[in-house]
Amino acid sequence: MRWITASQLLTLCLSLAPSGRAARCDDLSVQVGHHVVFSYPGLNPPTHLFDLIKQGKVGGIILFGENVADNLSTVISNFQDTYKQSAAYVGSPLLIMTDQEGGIVRRLPGGPVQSAKEVGQSSNPRKAATQSGRDAASALQEYQVNTNLAPVLGVYREVGDFLDNFGRSYGNTSAMVATCGPAFITSQQETGIIATAKHFPGLGAAGKTENTDEEPVTISLTLDELRSVDEIPYTKAIPAGVDMVMNSWALYPALDAKYPSGLSKAWIQDELRGRLGFRGVTITDAIEAGALQAFGDDAARGVLASQAGMDIILASARNVTQGEAIVDALVSALQGGSLSQGSFSEATDRILALRKKISV
Repeated sequence: MRWITASQLLTLCLSLAPSGRAARCDDLSVQVGHHVVFSYPGLNPPTHLFDLIKQGKVGGIILFGENVADNLSTVISNFQDTYKQSAAYVGSPLLIMTDQEGGIVRRLPGGPVQSAKEVGQSSNPRKAATQSGRDAASALQEYQVNTNLAPVLGVYREVGDFLDNFGRSYGNTSAMVATCGPAFITSQQETGIIATAKHFPGLGAAGKTENTDEEPVTISLTLDELRSVDEIPYTKAIPAGVDMVMNSWALYPALDAKYPSGLSKAWIQDELRGRLGFRGVTITDAIEAGALQAFGDDAARGVLASQAGMDIILASARNVTQGEAIVDALVSALQGGSLSQGSFSEATDRILALRKKISV
């Protein structure tokens, strides 16, 4: 299929559905597919995942340790070859992503060996962070992985808290994190590997056991402290050209007392895009996270995130049907009018522009 603009495609597709009816539209499913990242269990992807890729319903794959073995490069090549046969292929590859932060948070063999904490404590943090970015890129390139869900830009508050406990924060000052994060981002993106700043506006104040993967977390900082401490690294990473930002699943009542950051128009559209001027791609944290237990099933959460302004939905439960359900729910929301046609098309265009940068 020759790609027209996302807006033209969506307008055409919706016009094919009779008024008041949610008729299926294959072209609309293809566009929605750009917005959903799938996952799978074990070392050998299920046949159905390849079927969905060929149908154009998959925008990317996230890899975990259980997916990594000597056959991974072959698996990824098969993903990309299958994608080239789909109606969604527009000359750029699927997003293949993982968490290669450094230290103990590495899904692939290779660097960065140093954790973010060790980088921040080194004699020359900027130099060490630059090398970490290069090391991460080298590890990803070895396996044809083109997107890194790193670095973490949280400013930790107490020794042993959620980020510091695993060495995932560069330091307990905004200045340190704002020095190291952009250095990592720039050196990695110079190689054609996408970087992701996370978890906006920051998980640095989360306690040791406050894990949004498992349960709701509320961070009750004032808006002034969030802006003057936690957001400062983002004010440096954005002008440095970071490609993606992942929002946190924590609740920050100072700006939105109802929705976690990744479901919040106030945080995504007003703060991140409006006040901080981010023009790149936004991506959710794991849509199956325990922090979202009050917001319906995964498909409903995917619609809520898209309505709030999130570009990519991360379906990381290692279950292919999870991603498929989210695609179907987004198609229905667009056809029913509960998801803005114009805003969704703008998000599609951002995703396609991002993928043109990929060199792997």
